[in-house]
Amino acid sequence: MADEVDTNYTVNTQVNGADTAPQIALISQYVKDLSFENPNAPACYQWPDQPQIDVQFNIGADKVGEEVLEVSLKIEVKAVAPQGTAFAVELLYAALFGMRNVPEDQIQPFMLAEAPRLIFPFARRVLADAIRDGGFPPLLLDPIDFGALYLQQAQQMETTAGEPAGHA
Repeated sequence: MADEVDTNYTVNTQVNGADTAPQIALISQYVKDLSFENPNAPACYQWPDQPQIDVQFNIGADKVGEEVLEVSLKIEVKAVAPQGTAFAVELLYAALFGMRNVPEDQIQPFMLAEAPRLIFPFARRVLADAIRDGGFPPLLLDPIDFGALYLQQAQQMETTAGEPAGHA
């Protein structure tokens, strides 16, 4: 039998026996709430006008355990034609992330920029399927640059914080 050579290498990230490397892992993702309304069916399928599509989204984050965070992406879509509402969809899509040894100043950017970027494609598919299953062409949302939105919001907060308070 030939001699075996151990080709497994490990990187030692332990200091004084403690694992101190920052770690983030996606634990699970899921539909937390989904609502589809088609209030004018079957008449809406006969309407000659294209509905106007309004899309709103919101990001939420909650600590649900010692090292576990839930990040949720709420997407609301409403399609309205002159004749009335064609459809309305609300989706709350969430994911659990385990975090260990992450610097405090990096948690919020992760929760509000990187985590939504990771789960958005899955939420987009659920939304498109729900709309298609409601009898409409699937709505494929354009990708969203959550990082740029986070930076923009952070700059607005910084600017607002620097302004003097208004007089009552």
